[in-house]
Amino acid sequence: MDTTPNRLDGLASLAGGWLGLSSTAPEAHSGAVVADRFDRITWLDTYAQSAGLQELAAELSLRHEGTADLLTDVFLAAYKAGPRLREREEMTPSRLVNHQVVGALMESPGYAGLHRETAQDPYAAAMAVLAQASALREMLARSRQAGERAEQAARSRQAAETAAAAVGEALRRAADEAGDDGAVPDPAADAVHRAVEAAEAAGRQAALDTAQAVAAAVPGIGSAARSGVAKAVDATRKEAALMRAWGVGPGELERMPFDRRARLAERLRDSRLAQWAELIGRFRQMAAGERARKVENATGELVGVTLGDDLSRVIPSELVGLGVPVLRAVFAARYAAGELMLYDSQGERTTGRGAIIACVDTSHSMYAAGPGGVTREAWAKACALALLDQARHAGRDFVGILFSAADKIQVFRFPAGQPAGIDRVLDFAETFLGGGTSYQTPLSAAGELLEAEFDDAARTRGDIVMITDDECGVTEEWMRGWNDSKRRLGFRVFGVAVGAPDAAEAGSVLEALCDNLRSVEDFTDVHAAADLFRVI
Repeated sequence: MDTTPNRLDGLASLAGGWLGLSSTAPEAHSGAVVADRFDRITWLDTYAQSAGLQELAAELSLRHEGTADLLTDVFLAAYKAGPRLREREEMTPSRLVNHQVVGALMESPGYAGLHRETAQDPYAAAMAVLAQASALREMLARSRQAGERAEQAARSRQAAETAAAAVGEALRRAADEAGDDGAVPDPAADAVHRAVEAAEAAGRQAALDTAQAVAAAVPGIGSAARSGVAKAVDATRKEAALMRAWGVGPGELERMPFDRRARLAERLRDSRLAQWAELIGRFRQMAAGERARKVENATGELVGVTLGDDLSRVIPSELVGLGVPVLRAVFAARYAAGELMLYDSQGERTTGRGAIIACVDTSHSMYAAGPGGVTREAWAKACALALLDQARHAGRDFVGILFSAADKIQVFRFPAGQPAGIDRVLDFAETFLGGGTSYQTPLSAAGELLEAEFDDAARTRGDIVMITDDECGVTEEWMRGWNDSKRRLGFRVFGVAVGAPDAAEAGSVLEALCDNLRSVEDFTDVHAAADLFRVI
């Protein structure tokens, strides 16, 4: 009788293919997107800071075992600069549904556009995950059958690993009972044979179930993925446009902590002027374009003689005095007082050097809407924010004065040498006082600010922009003081009658107060004030 099968070395050869199977088998991955530890740290940090992601994870975990891995994959597909999807055969069977879901998202036509908005931006990637929440719910609901097959494959793989471990245990017992010559008693040898047969059967079943799980398709997953990606693209682009409209640049966003950025985005979406963000953005773009076209020190058409201190326009008879030694002191005194005789020209003047002050009417009537549903307030605030940009670009102080009735005024100062701060800008844009209208209160405050600037820095030639929709009177005494201040400080006053053509007519109080006045009726037209940004 041949006893070779009952020898220990023969049994070891028979069982050898199953020994250490779990340690030699290729690693089965739970993540569909290839990631390193730094990627995973970024995800964990982002998840810890986002209540929205945590709520979504808690909700989806009730219907899907691999929720944590799924959300990680969706995030990494948006965040990584060059995301790569694993081969399905590399996945642990229980995560094959995740692989299908993420693969469908990455194959969607809109994915490339989404990725441009979210790559290397954890906040934007997290927002993309949340925007795709409804699509994830739908895809997981459709994946029930595929999920069941994946779960069966996982159970079969676990059974195969258990059977392989049983082979090792049976062989160990056979070794314990083997004689000195290597012979193994029949019961122990039979146990090894049975364990090997069971392992072979479990392995075949695991391979079959895994193949079926890999081949299983989630119905309708493509359309759900396309819908989800489209929503994510829309959400991320809208938020990016909102940030740009309010002057928050990509560099500032990258440095901003996650929770701070989330609060800012929420505030921008919920602000009083949120629906007019596109108008604000167009105003700022228009102002930037006009700055590029600006002509400094334009001569224009000569129309007469005036007084001032611009030596480039001094008339020849004044210069004669410089040739007479006794008259040089007189010339110097008149120059210091701004009383030299100059050629007067009609055209674009030299831009100012002092502060730019925007006086914005926030009386009740500024709620009124014009064409396109844009309110007077929205147009006025958008213009004022563009003037803020103008001041920052020119290195000039900016002051926003919100006014209504004589006792209602609020002043927002933005010094040239300090960051504007988006929160302060939003406070200025969102404040609305209500009530009636008084010209004297805001203009007096503007004059006092320019007076203080002159006293502190000897700086003149500020610019005041009065934006209002009303006409109101001023006293003669106040008007005399106002004109004295203008002559002494050399500031200019620009007026914008928003939806109030009567206020811009000849002989109106606003016309008497302003050096340059225009009327705006179409509040969707940002170019109605374009010339302001060429001369201010």
